[in-house]
Amino acid sequence: MLRPHPRFSLVLHKRSILVALALLALLAAAMVTSACVGQTYISPPDVWRTLRGAHTPYGLVVNELRVPRIVLGALVGASLGVAGALVQTVTRNPLASPDVIGVGHGAAAATVLALATGAVAAPGAMPVVAVAGGLTAAALVYVLAWRHGMQPSRFVLTGVGIGVALSAVVQLYLTDSELDAAEQVKLWLTGSLNGRGWEQAGPLAVVLALAVPGLVWAGRAARPLGLDPDTAAALGLRVDRARLGLTALGVVLAAAATGAAGPIGFVALTAPQLARRLTRTPQLPLVCSALTGAVVLVAADLVARTLVPPLEIPVGALTSLVGGPYLLYLLGRRRER
Repeated sequence: MLRPHPRFSLVLHKRSILVALALLALLAAAMVTSACVGQTYISPPDVWRTLRGAHTPYGLVVNELRVPRIVLGALVGASLGVAGALVQTVTRNPLASPDVIGVGHGAAAATVLALATGAVAAPGAMPVVAVAGGLTAAALVYVLAWRHGMQPSRFVLTGVGIGVALSAVVQLYLTDSELDAAEQVKLWLTGSLNGRGWEQAGPLAVVLALAVPGLVWAGRAARPLGLDPDTAAALGLRVDRARLGLTALGVVLAAAATGAAGPIGFVALTAPQLARRLTRTPQLPLVCSALTGAVVLVAADLVARTLVPPLEIPVGALTSLVGGPYLLYLLGRRRER
């Protein structure tokens, strides 16, 4: 325990610190590898010289194509990892994620409605529409699930129902829309980092920076909230307010990540559970969840764009392909218990 001030103390878990350092090293290795590997291989010294502004023939590939995409992938993965940890803490369910409470479906439905009605024509405005749709869907789920308090099971089931309804809106649009518009929506729905860069990474980095004070509070509030509600209330925690605050913070991060890269499935589901197994802590570790999400998404994007050259698989399709068996594994463990 660190006590830098008589009124402030900070509990540090030694294994969590070691795991966080290992994840940082793994993330750095994944980012360097992703910057070097592609249709054109670039050695690490050449990448470093290009980043420092030296005149090399790789300026376009490194500075404009790979590095912005890598940075965006790390930011999106970190946002999804933290969002998943917050939602799973509130619901006390390892099978929950922001997608379950309608964030991804709300973002998709809002994007589809904006395209269908012609309300938004500029491509740069689509992330804003996606964020607004995700926040609106999550707020609707929370309101409908409230019955003299918020019960996690009702919250999850309401989110599933809202998600199914919003998916029907998207499918209806894809059935009746023109081919070009349908292809544009289908590409966005798979979740991809292709063609994205600093324009999307900048706003997401600002959102993450503004969320840091909230995450510090969330780390302290999540400890008693991991217990049963009566025990948490006895420890002085206002349970409903804490749940609302953690949910709102997780939804904002998930919606911002979805607006930047589209709905990328299973990262928010798997990253917190992997981080918890690595740290062996009773609560979901927020910092390690963010680092795990970043490592998973950067590595998945590297595999997605180099697995079948010259084609680039959308990273959302690859994470869903890997995350499906992991979800079955979690279901099997819960059945055994």
